[in-house]
Amino acid sequence: MQPSGSRMMRLSQEQIVASIAVLIFAAASFALPGFFTPENIVSIVRSISVLGILALGMAIVIIGRGIDLSAVAIMAMSVAWYLQLLNDGSSDGAALMLVLAGVLCIGLLNGFLVAYADVPAIFVTLASGSFVFGFVRSQLITQDAVPVPSGHWLQSLGGLRFLDIPVEVFIFAGLAFLVFLFLRYTKWGRYVYYAGDNPVAARNVGMPIRPMLVLRYVISAVISLMAGLLTAASLHSINTRVVNSTLLYDIVLVAVIGGIGLSGGKGGVRNVLYGAALIGIMLNAMTIIDIPLIYQNLIKSTILLAAIIIDGFLNPRDEQTAQQGDI
Repeated sequence: MQPSGSRMMRLSQEQIVASIAVLIFAAASFALPGFFTPENIVSIVRSISVLGILALGMAIVIIGRGIDLSAVAIMAMSVAWYLQLLNDGSSDGAALMLVLAGVLCIGLLNGFLVAYADVPAIFVTLASGSFVFGFVRSQLITQDAVPVPSGHWLQSLGGLRFLDIPVEVFIFAGLAFLVFLFLRYTKWGRYVYYAGDNPVAARNVGMPIRPMLVLRYVISAVISLMAGLLTAASLHSINTRVVNSTLLYDIVLVAVIGGIGLSGGKGGVRNVLYGAALIGIMLNAMTIIDIPLIYQNLIKSTILLAAIIIDGFLNPRDEQTAQQGDI
């Protein structure tokens, strides 16, 4: 269901993104003091890992012709609730299972409303993300930043390294490999592509399109929880104000600029890797240059807008996409 012409265009976009990432990295290494240092390289790789993990969940949803705007809220608020439970004296196992159950419920709710109630995903996930943030912040936690309890395994995880490489990198690589196997070699992974490419035809041949839609949002929610745990391990706390940051747009930017078509049915893990590398290097360089945050956001929003416009030309929306209204 993927024409050879589209495949060639996507490969060209991947090559362009990879080349730009290499050029920015090389230029920054020569021009910016402190960029090409072991400490900064570790910082870049660590930021790419968390951003890439979130983008993996978003990619699965977008490939199936949808979008998940609740990912950052689930990431931050689920882990904040988990840490609050621990600080209040709950056992680690009970707290983690309770939070995981809550995350699964949000993913199931998102998927059910999109698949069975036919509510556009952009509105469902925007509303659920706002609800998760508001409910957890007002009812379940007592402050914006919730610390990791002293001696907890997350503290040990955050400092764990293999060959001087943070453990987050290996977790990201392992998760990316699992997502690759899921999309490429499993029946349900192929359903994601078929439903994204032509949902009507996929339904007509008997594919379980609605259960697949639910599964996408459940996977995205669980991946968001994993990214939140790694963030807390790295920072020894979780700040819920990240929900109001531009992180969500960074995730979408990674997916789109990497070559995952918003019209569905196109892209994969490789696109996430290229997009995460480019955005991670670019954000780190802008931080070293000390570009004010407002201008960083302006640059990122301009790139995102350009990427969406280009994606519209490379992967035009068809009549089914417009009628479905997923994005």
